[in-house]
Amino acid sequence: MDTISLGVPRPILESLPEGSDAVEQDMRRAVEGIEARVNRAVEEADDESEAASYVVDVLERLNDHLERYDEFVPELRAWGQSPIYAIAWRNLQADLIMQLYEVDWLADHLDRERNARLVEDGIRFGDR
Repeated sequence: MDTISLGVPRPILESLPEGSDAVEQDMRRAVEGIEARVNRAVEEADDESEAASYVVDVLERLNDHLERYDEFVPELRAWGQSPIYAIAWRNLQADLIMQLYEVDWLADHLDRERNARLVEDGIRFGDR
């Protein structure tokens, strides 16, 4: 299994207002942390399916963060504040999800793992 490389897309960084160096640095550090954890899990996994299971956990967290940032946008607008940072962080989460799905050896396993979890959750919900 190859290591996974993630990054902060240039358009997201360019969308930030002037003087957002700290935010850029925070985004880069966040992505580096995710990349390091994913690669550590891939190295420790016995096979691609096990690695995909961990990455699906990461995808679910990214999706939760995406939804949370997305909820901030109208709230910030309602308070008369710029939602540019919430939008940038939301877009970063979406892009990271896309980057993980672009990893050739991982994509099929991710779909299988997510579908298996949906079925498992459906069975649990049906048992109640």
